Amino acid sequence: MRFASLGSGSKGNALVVESGRTRVLIDCGFGPRELASRLARLGLTPEDLDVILVTHEHGDHAGGVARAAQRFSLDVRMSHGTCVATGLAGQIEVSLFDSHAAFVIGDLQIEPFPVPHDAREPTQFVVSDGRRRLGVLTDAGCVTPHMVEMLDGCDGLVLECNHDAEMLRNGSYPWSLKQRVGGRLGHLDNLSAASLLGQIDRRRLQHVVAAHLSEQNNTPQLARAALAGVLGCQPQDVAVADQQQGFDWRELC
Repeated sequence: MRFASLGSGSKGNALVVESGRTRVLIDCGFGPRELASRLARLGLTPEDLDVILVTHEHGDHAGGVARAAQRFSLDVRMSHGTCVATGLAGQIEVSLFDSHAAFVIGDLQIEPFPVPHDAREPTQFVVSDGRRRLGVLTDAGCVTPHMVEMLDGCDGLVLECNHDAEMLRNGSYPWSLKQRVGGRLGHLDNLSAASLLGQIDRRRLQHVVAAHLSEQNNTPQLARAALAGVLGCQPQDVAVADQQQGFDWRELC
């Protein structure tokens, strides 16, 4: 199993996970042309994808879903609440999943789990090929016991490090936006992400990637340092998914 990011941040998100002949795209915050261009960097075309899994309705995660599904004839799956919030049911064919029930797509098993975020029924995922498990957590306002349980013992982890609390507090955002981002239904700051990482069984971890970094309220250096402190490694050993390039293929052996 391997995974790669097409881009991660407030301007668009998409993550490809592949095993055998199955490829899923988690979120699609890019239009069809941009999606195709970013997939080409990985040696893929949109037609190589089997399904788009949507975490929640916000535009940076779901803004390109309808156009991509229509243009490239892709299956789309999301929770009932996300489907209602996006209004996509009347535009494209949508399959619904229970946010507490695992399901199978080809060679991959998908385990959705609910997270605290300011959306209708937001979910994140653990993706498995039967041997290895990849945890994906890119939008959550706080850490819950269930999130820790789901991500425990993963082989790979894509983990939100949205902001540095001090940078957010002293930054230029309006007070209302600062409250939203830093609240229990907003986004994980570096130290909260590190706290979650410290609570899970990390013995099998091969890759940890910091994701969804704010361009205004965080730096790769601060995110790396927070996670490296838990992992006991050098900051440069922690990968970061950026907005323009995401990150290239990483394999779980």
